[in-house]
Amino acid sequence: MATLRDTFIRQDPQDGWSLPAWTYSDPDFYAAEMERIFRPSWQVVCHDSDIPNPGDWHNIDYCGESVVVVRGTDRIVRAFTNVCRHRGSRLLDGATGCVKKLVCPYHAWTYELDGRLTGVPDSASYPMLDRGKAGLVGVDLEQWRGFWFVRLTDDGGPSVASMMAPYEEQVAPYRFEDLGALGRVTLRPREVNWKNVGDNYSDGLHIPVAHPGLTRLFGKSYGVEATDHVDRMWGDLIDRPSVNWSERMYQRLLPPVPHLPGDKQRHWLYFKLWPNVAFDIYPDQVDFMQWLPTGPTSCLIREISYVLPDDRREMKAARYLNWRINRQVNAEDTLLITRVQQGMASQSFTMGPLSDKEVCLKHFCSRMRYLIPQSRLEQAPRAGWSKA
Repeated sequence: MATLRDTFIRQDPQDGWSLPAWTYSDPDFYAAEMERIFRPSWQVVCHDSDIPNPGDWHNIDYCGESVVVVRGTDRIVRAFTNVCRHRGSRLLDGATGCVKKLVCPYHAWTYELDGRLTGVPDSASYPMLDRGKAGLVGVDLEQWRGFWFVRLTDDGGPSVASMMAPYEEQVAPYRFEDLGALGRVTLRPREVNWKNVGDNYSDGLHIPVAHPGLTRLFGKSYGVEATDHVDRMWGDLIDRPSVNWSERMYQRLLPPVPHLPGDKQRHWLYFKLWPNVAFDIYPDQVDFMQWLPTGPTSCLIREISYVLPDDRREMKAARYLNWRINRQVNAEDTLLITRVQQGMASQSFTMGPLSDKEVCLKHFCSRMRYLIPQSRLEQAPRAGWSKA
């Protein structure tokens, strides 16, 4: 029978500590993350409304791969690596478009929208070619509430739907399936490790210190919690008018939203799905944001806003003011994560203690230590360990 002493002995001694600084810049750790964290994770690509017609496609680049999500002539949506099976050429350029067929710009090999190889110039000169086995390489695809996600490797991890299952009742009133894009995908490069972006996103302690605007809007209502695969953050707009013009006008002009219950009319809600996808849910719009690693000390923030049809002038103004408010918050966060990345380069810093209120960061660090045990080491192992 377990004793009270046993529970203390079995407690992870690193539970109250951050990941070591070297994991935010080490090339070997980055390589391990690509294989163990990112290839098996779900990445949001687009909304169903972004690809309404046969041939419509959207692209996402990460982990050295380019993945295309395309609607076929049968209206079924599929995902493929954006690579010709002949010589490995990229097939499609850009972030989005519409095609009748996927034609390689190198040698004109031609693929149908369902991935089948149907055109090979001078095909008789390829004695080893089996067209039936040379179609585009498929990628795991999942639709959750109108959003399409892809996954490069199936490691048996949960679906997006199962990750978000604890919050379905909270999400349902926002009518995700009926959303449409407001603008286009924005790409913002950042010279920081991807984990610094995620750590900051789920951190509630810095709100009253570094975000005066959010503090004016939320007061002390900002909260955070962590579940197995999802972090949740939230705040309620207070009635006291802000001294800032954009914030005060947003408070004043945000109109009632008929499809939302009363307690969601002035509620801001955030979800971060493991490991790097976030949904910012407001009464006036829904944004997705993801931070894609591009190197040990760089990443790319990919984001876009979605809205429901609403021609009211007050709603259009509220969405513009939301954008102004969040651009200021993003600028403040960019300075914060840049300072952290710079500070982690100092030999004087290794690991930092975590507050019991930093529940999301504690959970993230624990999961990282489980998936990449080397992150338990205070100093980096010898170069090349990820290959060994």
